[in-house]
Amino acid sequence: MSLEVPAHSSRTGKPASRIRQKNEQAIIQAAEDEFARHGYKGTSMNTIAAKAGLPKANLHYYFTNKMGLYIAVLSNILELWDSTFNTLTPEDDPAEALTRYIRTKMEFSRRQPQASRIFAMEIISGGECLSEYFNQDYRAWFSSRASVFQAWIDAGKMDPVDPVHLIFLLWGSTQHYADFATQICRVTGRTKLTKHDMEDAGSNLIHIILKGCGIKPAL
Repeated sequence: MSLEVPAHSSRTGKPASRIRQKNEQAIIQAAEDEFARHGYKGTSMNTIAAKAGLPKANLHYYFTNKMGLYIAVLSNILELWDSTFNTLTPEDDPAEALTRYIRTKMEFSRRQPQASRIFAMEIISGGECLSEYFNQDYRAWFSSRASVFQAWIDAGKMDPVDPVHLIFLLWGSTQHYADFATQICRVTGRTKLTKHDMEDAGSNLIHIILKGCGIKPAL
């Protein structure tokens, strides 16, 4: 499940060079900053190019238009989130698997808060740019993830909670610390969330979610 990113395609078919990878990474990072700050409509390719330190012509070499770059930013965070969830299997120990998943998602929220906010804004505004992503294949993938939790329930490894709502809880709680960091900082008197803050929040989520599912924490 991946979004098609309308970027410049290599004529040789060879793996991307280090320079290309470096430039694409710089562009994606600059785009995340601009889209998160100004939204899709308020962002221009000129401002992204300036922030990335590249001529606008170079930007269009890698991404032909603003929509293609916007989709690339969304695709980047979705691939990270989904790849983490793909590792869960019925044979896993729920305590270890969920602890690892929550820690990983919290690290994504710490390292890539801008991308998470862009995703949240896209969904809140109707998610039109993700309509192709959330298709039948995605729903089948989601059902397969829910079936892992159901297998744990059937095996007596956790309490009979609704797997669908548990997934929503896992997604929402871990992404909250990226999407609503400003609110969290203001009510707690912080200027920003540190690595320690995120690790502490992760530990609390692990305790609350595992206990709510009747799962003993991993030793």
